[in-house]
Amino acid sequence: MNKRDALLSLLDDSQQPSYIPAAFFLHFPPAFHAGQAAVEKHIEFFRHTGMDVVKIQYERTFPKVDAIQKPEDWVHMPRYGVDFFEGQLKAVEGLVQALKSEAVVIVTLYSPFMCAGHATGSDLLVQHLQQDPEAVNKGMEVVTDSLLTFVRECVKLGVDGFYTSTQGGEADRFEDPGIFDIAIRPYDLAMMNEINETCQFNILHVCDYALGYDDFSRFRDYPGDVVNCPLHLGDGEITMKAAADLFKRPYMGGLERLGILANGTAQQVRQATEAVLRAAPERFILGADCTVPSETPWDNLKEAIDTAHGWER
Repeated sequence: MNKRDALLSLLDDSQQPSYIPAAFFLHFPPAFHAGQAAVEKHIEFFRHTGMDVVKIQYERTFPKVDAIQKPEDWVHMPRYGVDFFEGQLKAVEGLVQALKSEAVVIVTLYSPFMCAGHATGSDLLVQHLQQDPEAVNKGMEVVTDSLLTFVRECVKLGVDGFYTSTQGGEADRFEDPGIFDIAIRPYDLAMMNEINETCQFNILHVCDYALGYDDFSRFRDYPGDVVNCPLHLGDGEITMKAAADLFKRPYMGGLERLGILANGTAQQVRQATEAVLRAAPERFILGADCTVPSETPWDNLKEAIDTAHGWER
C-alpha cells in the first residue's frame, strides 16, 4: 500500500491496514502562509517527516470588525467571497496537484464560532452570545456562508476532505451550556454535513487549545471519518480505545503537543511513541492532541512517524 491507500483502508473494516499511519501538524512562519511559498513549505515538511496525510494549514484569519460592539451589531458581519481566500486556495491547488497521487490531501477548517471570534475577539463573542444568542446568529449565518464558499472551492480543486476543528462546547465556556445548541452546533453541522456528503476522508478535531472538556457528548454525533480529540476529561483521562469506542470511528492522536514531542530527545520520542502504540486501538493514526508548537523539531516528528511505520502489533 502507498500512503493514500493505507489511510483510506482505515475506513474499510474488511481491510487490514498494512502499517500504522502517522501525521503531525504545525503552523509555518507567515512568509509561508499562502500561495506557492505555502505549497513548497508543506511539501518540504511532508517529505522530511515521512507523514501519511497532507493537511493544509488554514491561515486566513477573519479581519477584526470594529462595528460589532453589541449583540445586535452582528448584522453588520461582512460576507467574504472567493477573492478573500485566494492565497489559501492557491496553496490548496498546488498541493493537490503535487501530492494527491501519493497521499490523502485535507484542508484545515476552523468552525464558524472560531472565525467569528477572530472578528471581535473571543471574549466579546462569548459575552454577546450570553446576552443575546439569536442576535449573534445573524452574524454566525454570514460567517458560515463565507466558510462554505471556501469549502466548495476546495472541493472543486480536488481535496479529499477536511480537518474540521470545533470549539465552544468546553466545560467553562458558557454560563448557560444551552448556548452551544443555539449558536454553535447548527453552524458546525451546516458545514460538516455538506463536507461529509461531498468528501471521502474527514477528520473531526475536538479542540482543547483554549479550554478543556468534562465530556464529549456534544460532539459524539458530529460527522467525520476519524476523530482527533484530547484524552484529558475534567480531572481525569480516557484511553485511546475508549475515545474510538465513544465516537465509533478510528482515533487519531496519542502524543501530547507540549510534551516529549516538543522538547524531548530522539530516544525519548521513540520510547513515548512505543508506549502509545502498545495501547492504541486497532484502527489508529498516530498524532498529537492538537497542532504542535511551530518550533517543534521536525526530526522529533520524523522519529515518531518512523517508529509507527516500523511497529509490529
